[in-house]
Amino acid sequence: MKKIQICVESPKDAHLDECSIAKTIPDEKIWWRHLLSGALAGTVSRTCTAPLDRLKVFLQVHSTYQNRYNLFSAAKYLYQEGGIKSFWRGNGINVIKIAPESAFKFMTYEQMKRIIQKVKGRHRLSATDRVLAGSSAGAISITLIYPLEVLKTRLALRSTKEPERGLINYARKMYKNEGFSCFYRGYIPSLLGIIPSSGIDLAIYETLKKNYMRRHPELKEPSVLVMLACGTCSSTCGQLVSYPLALIRTKLQAGIKLSKNQPDTMTGQFRYIIQNEGFVGLYRGITPNFMKVIPA
Repeated sequence: MKKIQICVESPKDAHLDECSIAKTIPDEKIWWRHLLSGALAGTVSRTCTAPLDRLKVFLQVHSTYQNRYNLFSAAKYLYQEGGIKSFWRGNGINVIKIAPESAFKFMTYEQMKRIIQKVKGRHRLSATDRVLAGSSAGAISITLIYPLEVLKTRLALRSTKEPERGLINYARKMYKNEGFSCFYRGYIPSLLGIIPSSGIDLAIYETLKKNYMRRHPELKEPSVLVMLACGTCSSTCGQLVSYPLALIRTKLQAGIKLSKNQPDTMTGQFRYIIQNEGFVGLYRGITPNFMKVIPA
């Protein structure tokens, strides 16, 4: 399942066995087995890293030039506010969306590959083609499951004092108070972050791997450890570029205004953060985000 998951979520590894996923599509039993095993792996991964994810969201929304939380002070606040179990708040919906998210990415990634192959008249895809296919698959997947992303952010930021409403009731409350548009708050920066993230991720991964193989011509393929190191480095670089957009997305999803002058548009948020916090303000919460890379 790992090979398929990497190809879907991070097209940089598609070159390892470009046809491996396509060969499994005709067999529905294999497809569903991969989907279920991937959902199980994703459930374990997201549950293990849920505390880091909640810390990241909290720092993105609540840490400002007026109220400077760091990783430890934020963890202390969350623990005092809701106890140890509060670190997993919002993880339920994060797990629920694994199956549809993976299914949409898998199917759209393969379909986009076929379209590109048909248009260009060749079976083998270039690195640019894979970025295009992966970005398109990511965009379609995000569009379809985005309301769940917004719900996840809102639930992660929910105070312990708020009554437990359940997922459906919470969604109804949001719709009643804010209308349907609230489920797509932050959608544009989320969409814009896909291409630079996946493009840079892939380019750096390919460069690191080729340089390693050039220095070790006796090897047919790099070891798993080397590939993990290349993937970690490339993923980190991709996140560095796209993180400001992820920060703005989370702030817009949260719908929380810490001051009267805080705008509720993407460009307005960028200007507000840079004017009040400087460039560093665009990277609030990046530490727990980086800490998630290897365990996830």
